[in-house]
Amino acid sequence: MRFLLIGLCLCSSLSTAQTLFVGNKSEATVSAIDLASGEVRRTLPTGEGPHEIAVSGDGKLALVSNYGTDEPGNTLTVIEMPQGESVGTIDLGKHSRPHGLVFLPDARHLLVTTEGSQSVLKVDVYLGKVVQVVPTGQRVSHMLAYHASGQRAYVSNLGSASVSLLDIKNGDLLAFKQSGAGAEGIAVSSDGKHLWVTNRDEGSLSLFDGHHLDLLDKIDVPGFPIRAEVSPDDKLVLVSSAASATLTVVDNHALKLLRRVDINLADKVPGGDTLFRDRMGGSSVPIGIEISPDSKRAWIAHAAVDRVQEIDLETFETVRLMATGREPDGLGYTPLSLQD
Repeated sequence: MRFLLIGLCLCSSLSTAQTLFVGNKSEATVSAIDLASGEVRRTLPTGEGPHEIAVSGDGKLALVSNYGTDEPGNTLTVIEMPQGESVGTIDLGKHSRPHGLVFLPDARHLLVTTEGSQSVLKVDVYLGKVVQVVPTGQRVSHMLAYHASGQRAYVSNLGSASVSLLDIKNGDLLAFKQSGAGAEGIAVSSDGKHLWVTNRDEGSLSLFDGHHLDLLDKIDVPGFPIRAEVSPDDKLVLVSSAASATLTVVDNHALKLLRRVDINLADKVPGGDTLFRDRMGGSSVPIGIEISPDSKRAWIAHAAVDRVQEIDLETFETVRLMATGREPDGLGYTPLSLQD
């Protein structure tokens, strides 16, 4: 297994420009978009089916889960900043179909779900090796959220319509609870109190107590709700619905629906062939969500039209559209700029 000599550049001369990484599932690439210009500055190769992206807290590393296409994938692509280069691949061995990713606070270790082995892996990114395997106890373990207090991970299980709670420190499965048919998108508030899960087949958003995993409430969210993100200021929960092309906005404190925003781009941008296009009718198929650290902007990947939409979170107006590769989905933000 290759040793990855990464994260050693001090890079004191970096500018304050920002970069958005976009995983392009149908062409096995990641687009690196300069957020100052909105233009793609790099197109980087990955393994087949790059689905999700996680960026380390210092912004220097981005990891991409190579889910695979017809054949299951079992690798992670490592991208280093500010060079904006793919510097290595981590082989997960028998653990296939990697998907949800979260960096741990140390910026060295990463958690990743693997549907093939129904587990969450802890990976030492510097050494390029798996150092812990925690089974989820459920089927099709897909997306992942993490809360540093207590080192707890939460996993949405598509095949079991459930959520698993894992103790990462001790490597234990603590509990799993039912959420709803097609449990997929998952996000936890920064204080760990609220866990949100989208149930795409049921058309709902579940609210769990983040400490005990008790189901507290459900909010109707029609149109195949597929991703959820809590804003860094903990005020909002954003949910993308792939079939209806809507953005559902929930108050994370009052725990109630605030608004639904039409974000369909299908009549604005020509579409292409994508995994979900036939199933989603006239939708531009919004999936991946990333929110800026100041909670003022959100970026949403529209898989059917090869665009990322930037939205102002005060007005909920579209600020701009940015071109990507084919079938964008997973997103990752770094405050660092790409080196020329």
